[in-house]
Amino acid sequence: MTNATMSNPFMSMLPPTPAMFMPTFEGFVERMAAMPRVMETAGKVKVGATPHDVIYSEDKLRVLHYQSDIPKAHATPLVLCFALVNRPYILDLLPHKSVVRRFLDAGFDVFLVDWGEPSQNDRHLTIEHYVCRYMHNVMSRVAEFTEQEQVSLLGYCMGGTLSAMYTSLHPEMVKNLILMAAPVDWAERDALLVQWTDPKYYDVDAIIDAYGNAPPHVLQGAFALLKPMANFVEKYVGFYERMNDEKFVEEFTAMETWGNDNIPVAGETFRQFVKDCFQKNLLSQGKMKLGTKRIDLSNITCPVLNLMASNDHLVTCGQSAPFNDLVGSRDRKAITFRAGHIGLSVSSRAHKELWPNVCEWLGERSEKI
Repeated sequence: MTNATMSNPFMSMLPPTPAMFMPTFEGFVERMAAMPRVMETAGKVKVGATPHDVIYSEDKLRVLHYQSDIPKAHATPLVLCFALVNRPYILDLLPHKSVVRRFLDAGFDVFLVDWGEPSQNDRHLTIEHYVCRYMHNVMSRVAEFTEQEQVSLLGYCMGGTLSAMYTSLHPEMVKNLILMAAPVDWAERDALLVQWTDPKYYDVDAIIDAYGNAPPHVLQGAFALLKPMANFVEKYVGFYERMNDEKFVEEFTAMETWGNDNIPVAGETFRQFVKDCFQKNLLSQGKMKLGTKRIDLSNITCPVLNLMASNDHLVTCGQSAPFNDLVGSRDRKAITFRAGHIGLSVSSRAHKELWPNVCEWLGERSEKI
C-alpha cells in the first residue's frame, strides 16, 4: 500500500470503471457530487476500536485484554485466536459488528491473540512454535492474570485449527472450546483451495524457498479469486449504488481496510500446513506431529461448540463438521449458520441471532463470579 492509501484506505476502494454500471447520467452526477462527503465518512472510520491493554508480549505476539463498563459475570476468561493470515481485528471490526463486544456485553473477560507480522527472520517458525510455545505461554499468562486454572478458547479459521491442536495437547488448560469456520478435515477434494493446493499443481516448496515467508499478495490474490465476480465486480457495483448511505460506506470502508491489511505467514508454518493438512490430511487421521508430539483430537474432552457458515467459500462445512466426531467430548454441539466465512463474524444477522446463543452456551459452562 502506498502512503496515500495507508492514510486514506478508501482511495484503493474506488470502483475501477464506474461508467460501466452507472444507471443514468443524473445518478452519476449525484454520486460524484457526494464524493467529498463519502471520502470524509471513510476517513473517519476506525477499526478495532474497543479499548484494551496489552498484558503479554513475546517476539511479535501481543495479548490484548479488552476493557468494558459491563460488570463481569463469568470468572472463566475467554481467549480469541484468529488465523495467522490477516489481522485479528475482524473480531472487533466496528462497535456494532464486534464479536469482542458481544462477549463483553454478556459479562465475559475477553482476551485476543494478536500474532503480529512475521519478518524474514521468523521464516523458520513452525506450527510447533505457534502451538506448543506461543499458545501455551498465552494461555498460561491469561490464567495467571485472571487467577483461574483454565480458560475458554475460541479459534477462528486457521486459528481454530491451531486451537484444536493446542487443546488436544493441553486439555487441562481449556475449559471450553469454540471453533469458528475452522478446517480440521481435508478429505473432501471439492473445495477450490484444496484443489489448488493439490501437489500435482502446487509446489509449496518452490514458493517458500523463493520468498522465505508466504507473501501476503499471493495469499490475498488466491482468496479473491475464489469468488472473482463478487470481489472484482459486484462489490464495486454495490458500492456505487449505495454510496449515499453513510452507514454502508462506513462498513464497506472497514471491510476493505481489513481485507487489504494483509500480512505474510511464516514460511515453515505455511509449508507444513499445506503439506500436512491440505495435501496429506494428517490431522483428522491422528497422524499429524508437532515435533515429537502427535496430535490426537480424541484427547479433547471439554465442552465443544463448532460454528460453521453454510455459504463459506473458504472453509466448507465438510472441512469443519467431522471435528465433533473426532473429539472425546460428550458435551458437543454444532451450529450451521446462514452466512459466509467473514459474515459469521460481521453480518448483522449473525450479531442478532447467532452470537447471543453462543454467549448463552458459553455462559452456562463458565465459572460464575
